[in-house]
Amino acid sequence: MGATRETGSDAPGEARFLARLALLAVLGSLLVLVLALGEGGLIVLGAGLLGVVLCAAGVWWFVAHRGLLRVIGALLVFLAPAGVVVLFAYQGLWLTALILVLCWGVALTCARAALRRSRPERPQVATAAARPARPVLIMNPKSGGGKVGRFGLVERAEELGARVILLDPGAPADVAELARRAVADGADLLGVAGGDGTQALVAAVAADHDLPFLVISAGTRNHLAMDLGLDRDDPSRCLDALTDGEELRIDLGDVSGRAFVNTVSFGVYADVVQRPEYRDDKAGTALSLMPDLLVGEGVRRLDSLVDGAPLADQQALLVSNNPYFSPDEISGTGRRPRLDDGELGVLGIRVEDAAQAADLAVRGSQSTGLTVLSAHRVEVTVSGPAEADGSPEAVEDAGTDGPPEAAEDAGTDGPPEVAEDAGADGSAEEPGTSGAVEIPVAVDGEALRMPIPVVCTLRPGALRVLVPRDRPGVVAPPPAIDWRRILDLAFGRTVRTAPR
Repeated sequence: MGATRETGSDAPGEARFLARLALLAVLGSLLVLVLALGEGGLIVLGAGLLGVVLCAAGVWWFVAHRGLLRVIGALLVFLAPAGVVVLFAYQGLWLTALILVLCWGVALTCARAALRRSRPERPQVATAAARPARPVLIMNPKSGGGKVGRFGLVERAEELGARVILLDPGAPADVAELARRAVADGADLLGVAGGDGTQALVAAVAADHDLPFLVISAGTRNHLAMDLGLDRDDPSRCLDALTDGEELRIDLGDVSGRAFVNTVSFGVYADVVQRPEYRDDKAGTALSLMPDLLVGEGVRRLDSLVDGAPLADQQALLVSNNPYFSPDEISGTGRRPRLDDGELGVLGIRVEDAAQAADLAVRGSQSTGLTVLSAHRVEVTVSGPAEADGSPEAVEDAGTDGPPEAAEDAGTDGPPEVAEDAGADGSAEEPGTSGAVEIPVAVDGEALRMPIPVVCTLRPGALRVLVPRDRPGVVAPPPAIDWRRILDLAFGRTVRTAPR
């Protein structure tokens, strides 16, 4: 990714000062332990570590088993941290523990601040954008619990000169085809007020015709809007881009011919969201299925080639349009610092027992159960007896139903349209039509089935996104902690880093 550059003696004085503060805080925590050795310093460390291990084991037993083990797991999740607190109070160690936590918190805060100041984030280049003359916006009135109506998005868009296509929840429609017709009628901008699954379908049409694309944060989670820095609390502010906007070039993901803007999930999550009952009972459905998906007989494991290198026997695989900031944030709060680096993020998970769950909890991204990579091409297949997944039972169980957010976000382009669009734009064949082995795939939250091998690639800079100049959600994510670089910064030594 280019030649390295050197910093160190010329590093900003503020970064050096913060690096030294971080090291002092680390030394302070060690000093507290040494001074407290006779008064239970080792107990603090040992009890805290044991509490984390037992809690992680409890989560595993609760999720991966049924019956008595699930009950024991639930008890451990609550009793392990409570027991640690009681022990500290009983032994009079709570002050030592509190000081250690504070010292470590100061160390991490100062370390991240030092790293951020020593190597500032390269801002994504935005270019001036002309006001569109014939913008067309597709809006889903059901998305995000009715945000289109609550924020008056139709009226506001029409005031700004946009033509609005309002989807009818009672009449499923092919939104990609609606977007293509709008282009044929002369649209010079396409936009969507809806969930990320719908955003991706229309974004693909915009990219194919090299038209600007407008994201309106009216979905449930709005991952794409978050990473673009848009206001997720007030989607009407996204419409400011029509009159005072600028343009960003971002990458667009492709999974076997279907566009995605955020993530493609394989394995456990994709299996769970295929079930029709998941719509009405997320937690109950997941807990019911997890034991069979994680440790049951004949469980499916994922094999993949990541830029040609094998990654075998994974329980879950997440491929993202550009890497997320931290692999430790396997949740809806994770962010991608950039959307134009031209690489896929790859996250593989394999945890098969309580010991591996504890290792993951303690070591995080350094655990053997977590694989974090970046790539340009990912090819996914399956291994094990579940490979013959084209059975009628599997197809019937999966149907074409998606998770609640997929149906809600897509609205009229919900489950019936998933199968229709997959056939129309060549992204996935309908179950049973080709005889090929198919696996569940969750694309931007929508439940699909695709024939193997499923290939994920990226179209660098394919999507022109029109955004408002004022984007309150733009934040610089904290850098990953690198203590070697902290030492180099603190003592003025040369630091070799790759340009970003």
